[in-house]
Amino acid sequence: MYPFQHPDSPRTLRVVEETERSVYWIHMHADLVEAPGRACFSRRLVDEIIAYQRDLGARLRREQAMQTGSPLPHVVLASDVDVFNLGGDLDLFCRLIRQQDRAALLAYARQCVYGVYAFYAGLDAGAHSIALVQGNALGGGFEAALSCHTIVAEEDVQMGLPEVLFDLFPGMGAYSFMCKRIAPALAEKIMLEGNLYSAQELQRMGLVDIVAPKGEGAQAVEEVIRANRRIPHARAAMHQVRQLAQGITLEELMRITEIWVDTALQLGEKSLRTMDRLVRAQSRRGVTA
Repeated sequence: MYPFQHPDSPRTLRVVEETERSVYWIHMHADLVEAPGRACFSRRLVDEIIAYQRDLGARLRREQAMQTGSPLPHVVLASDVDVFNLGGDLDLFCRLIRQQDRAALLAYARQCVYGVYAFYAGLDAGAHSIALVQGNALGGGFEAALSCHTIVAEEDVQMGLPEVLFDLFPGMGAYSFMCKRIAPALAEKIMLEGNLYSAQELQRMGLVDIVAPKGEGAQAVEEVIRANRRIPHARAAMHQVRQLAQGITLEELMRITEIWVDTALQLGEKSLRTMDRLVRAQSRRGVTA
């Protein structure tokens, strides 16, 4: 059992560590393979991702301190089911908003921010983060992909930020991450219209790096890793340059997520009923491996 696994249920993560190559695969929704359900960012999934990020980051830093010339680490965020991630836990949101429990909602939002920021910051260990999107990525799922340095998406997937459907906005990093790739006006348009986009459309916008044929996403990730192996120092230096020239701070993301929490707490019953309907639709459809 991993130290970050909750003892009272199957773990939400399936981790594959290729330590000789310094490649680490984080597969979300492992608990849904045998028991289909909503592939969203439950509190348990968020907690387990963060715990693993911290554990892996600490190990990578120790290895780097002990030896020079260690390979560039790659961390791949993927899914074990037929969607990447449907976003935040709307059922939890509804309950906390109706209870006006700001502290609990803010605690959840901050945990999500810690998770996406760790991917953006390379686990504070110079790692190259890759999102492998092999199923739809909505809301927080799209935010998680955007937080990674490289996004590889299969051609049949759709991604988007539908939070405006219930009069909310994506508050765990989407705006900051998108504005490092596209113009702020286009980022705002995407957020306020709430449309879904194909991987090809997002690639043309500059929000997806590589579009792979269906079933070939993992192979495309391997090609990214091989390409980086040829230029490890340049790639590592580029991460540092990006942080200096276009850096996003944890403080910025935390302030934005506070705005999100305060906005969410103002939502009326009409918006909450829309969330309820989305939860029921997700539950009926479910996801499978």
